[in-house]
Amino acid sequence: MLAADDDKVAVKESVVEEKGAVVEKNKKNKYRRDKPWDHEGIDHWKYESFAKEDNPSGLLEESSFATLFPQYRENYLKQVWPDVKQVLTPFEIKAELNLVEGSMTVRTTRKTWDPYAIIRARDLIKLLARSVPLPQAKKIMDDNMFCDIIKTGGLVRNKEKFVKRRQRLVGPNGSTLKAIELLTQCYVLVQGQTVVAMGTHKGLKQVRRIVEDCFHNIHPVYHVKE
Repeated sequence: MLAADDDKVAVKESVVEEKGAVVEKNKKNKYRRDKPWDHEGIDHWKYESFAKEDNPSGLLEESSFATLFPQYRENYLKQVWPDVKQVLTPFEIKAELNLVEGSMTVRTTRKTWDPYAIIRARDLIKLLARSVPLPQAKKIMDDNMFCDIIKTGGLVRNKEKFVKRRQRLVGPNGSTLKAIELLTQCYVLVQGQTVVAMGTHKGLKQVRRIVEDCFHNIHPVYHVKE
């Protein structure tokens, strides 16, 4: 008899719990409405194009960014600087090269129509300072192209280990680096204590993971095999 009573009590409790869960669920969804503009078929990473007609009046404030460059880049930058200005002209952005201070500056003008163009121009001079050649660096001005400069200097304390792991990332004759580029669909350049990557958001995320794991003693080939 006692066992039967216990079973009845347990059944009642489970029914009450289920009812409570249903009521709570109904309360939670009480004010939820279907969103016809937001469904699974939408690509949330899609980059909407921005034309000059979208902002005919230009920008109200002027913005500028500057970055220093190493001395060994001076001759190359002097040669390509007219081309850099030409790349930025369609966006109405001014570029200055200061050889005395060793710096590059980009700034908006009254005619600049794309508010995000100055951020792309800032990335352009950063890439040029990190030894990325201009034909590759100027692609950052395109839509759906982003960059990530990964600082690797602080990941390994021992200098010998750092050099070995950096070489491991490049691989024999650059084969590992080429495999990473094919895997992530990104441009990757190892330079000094930084790794520069250019590509889509998804690819850049993969590159950062591979690079950081490599300097934490996980061989890049494991990511390539995945």
